[in-house]
Formats: sequence, structure tokens, C-alpha cells
Amino acid sequence: MKIFYAVQATGNGHIARAVELLPYLQQYGTVDIFLSGNNSSLNNCLAARYKSKGASLYYTQSGGLNYLKMMREFSARRIWKEAKDLPVEKYDCVLVDFESIAALSCRLKKIACVGFGHQASFYSANTPRPKTKDIAGEWILKTYAPATAYTGLHSKSYDNFIFNPILKKEILQAAPQQKNYVSVYLPQYDDAVVIQQLVAVPDVEFHLFSKKSRQTSPQKNILIKPVDNNSFNESIINCYGVITGAGFETPAEILYLGKKLLCIPIKGQYEQKCNAAALSSYMVPVVESINDLSAQYISNWLNHPYPKSLELRYTTAEIINHVIQQAKMLRQ
Repeated sequence: MKIFYAVQATGNGHIARAVELLPYLQQYGTVDIFLSGNNSSLNNCLAARYKSKGASLYYTQSGGLNYLKMMREFSARRIWKEAKDLPVEKYDCVLVDFESIAALSCRLKKIACVGFGHQASFYSANTPRPKTKDIAGEWILKTYAPATAYTGLHSKSYDNFIFNPILKKEILQAAPQQKNYVSVYLPQYDDAVVIQQLVAVPDVEFHLFSKKSRQTSPQKNILIKPVDNNSFNESIINCYGVITGAGFETPAEILYLGKKLLCIPIKGQYEQKCNAAALSSYMVPVVESINDLSAQYISNWLNHPYPKSLELRYTTAEIINHVIQQAKMLRQ
């Protein structure tokens, strides 16, 4: 079987999941990866046969989406050409992880594909949303990368096509410890903005993962570290708690490890607001801005009860087998 796997590279979560899935997919045949986007810190972790600048997300220094830069980098003409050139018709199975160019290519060439990943779960009305729905956000979730069928991933099985998260084997096999530091990963903010808030809490030691840092360096009560998959895994496995955005993969890993978790959704990103709504059922506190992280708030959070643990009903092998069988049925 020839498998085409289109991966969104606008964040580290999609890349990390693809790295974990690749050996399982290769049990069913040869796998060619299409990597779309250019602002993940882990792009070099995944060997891709096809690459594109895609339609990447960019952030301001204050934690919001940089719409001006996103518009400057976007080219409808380039995306249309790349969609026409992608040879999706030469594959037996096409998997699309919220990747718009491959999804468009399949529509143009009338090729069936499986929409796979966290965003696919939002095709169910049962998947949690914030109290006030965002019409534009809902439209993007539904039309950015439409597929023929879907296999969604979420913290709970909100519908019959939604499975639990796929976690890295390093997390699944970990023996967590509770060392006296807090891991921080907030790529939507400039480092200086994060550091300014963390140094104001001198009694707490922080490990801050930075997209700009190339080496580990101390700064008062903060150890600034480059974004590296192994180093980040080690940090969250052994930390006392984690402060991060309201993405999907990282919060899922933290909940599975039984750590304390504090989330700051990216401003203007509707999916993260939806994720924050889902995290409320796990007793995870969510704040709107990094400016809310006062010393008193962090102290209260660290003394807050632990969140509910994430349970996994399905193994990675079972989820991938479902996806492959789904793809086979579509191509009959």
C-alpha cells in the first residue's frame, strides 16, 4: 500500500504526532510525507518527500495571531498550483492532518481522503465549544481541510469517530517524578514578555522553552532552554507543573502524566478556546493573558488540587488500524 500523509507544520504538535505515527503507518506500506508550513521548531524531525510553505500561523509578541504577516506570506496562486501538482492520485491511502493543500488537491482530483487528527473531532457537534461560538472560527475548522471521512482525536470520545490522543512512547513509558520546577512553553509570546512575568515570582524555578534560544542559559530563577523534543519530554516528565497554551498534544501529555497544568490560549485562535472549554472538565485553570500570572496566582495554582487524569481507551496501533481500514473502504 502507498500512503500519502499530509502534515500541518504550523506548530510542534502535528510534527511530534507524525513522528510517533510513522512506524505504525509503515507497517501497512510505504509512506510519503507532505509537510506544509514553516514555523514549527521540529521540522527537521520528520523526513518529508514533499514540502510547502503552506498557510502558516504567525504570532505577535503579545500572544496573539499576526494577521498582517499571515496575509503577506499567503499566496492563493502558489497554493492552487501546489494542489494541482501534488500526486495524490498515485496513492492508495491519503491522510490529511488539517492540511489545506492536500485536501484541496483531493477535491480537485476527486480523490477520497481521511481527515485525521484533533481538528477532525470538531466535525461533531458534541465536541466542546466555548459558551459563545465564533462563526468565523467554526467556518475555518469545517472548511480549511475538508475530507471524505474523519477520524478525530480528543481527550474524550465525544462521538463514534473520535478516539483518545496519540501520545509519544516516551510519555507512555515514563516514570514521572515531582521535582521542584515548573516547565513553561508559550511560543505565542516573545521571550522577554514571558521572562518579565516569571522573574516576578522569585520563589519558583522555571524551565522556559524558547524558539529563539540555541543553548541553555540561566536568568535569575529561569533556566532558558531551546525547544528540543527530548529535552522537553524530560522536563515535563519530571516537573511539578506546566504552563503552556491551550493546544492539544502538550496538555494531553501533561494530564496523562498527572501534572498540574495552567493554560493560556492563543488570542484569536478559536480552536484553543474550544480546547480550553474541554479542559474545564479536567479542572484545569485557564487565563486569558500572561499578564494574569501574578506571583499570587501562580502560588494559588501550585497549591490547587491536581487535575483529573487523562485515560486512554485505545492504543496507537488500534487507532491507526481504524484509519487504514477507513481509507481502504473509501477507495473501494
